[in-house]
Amino acid sequence: MAGKPKEKWSKDVTENSDALDLEAHVFEQHDPHKIAVSLKRSAEASDRRKSSPYRSAMSMLTFYINRAGHNLPDKQKNVLERAKDELRREFGRT
Repeated sequence: MAGKPKEKWSKDVTENSDALDLEAHVFEQHDPHKIAVSLKRSAEASDRRKSSPYRSAMSMLTFYINRAGHNLPDKQKNVLERAKDELRREFGRT
C-alpha cells in the first residue's frame, strides 16, 4: 500500500487526548515522581475529563503502559509502574 504510513491510534490518543492536555514527553521521563506530578497537574487542570482527576490520570498512565509497553525497555516500564504508586501517593490513595 503506497502513501503515508499510518500512525498508531494509541500515539494519537496520548498526544491529543480529549480528556487531558499532557506535557510533552511526560512518559519518557525517568523519575516516577515527576511523571505522577505532571499527570496530576494535567488531570486537575482539565475541564474536559469525564471522571475524577485521579481516575483520569491513572487511566492515561495505564493506557500508555498497556499500549506502548511491549515496545518499551524494561527499565522504562518499571519507571512507569512505579509512577502508579507515586500517583496514588499524590492523590492520597495509599
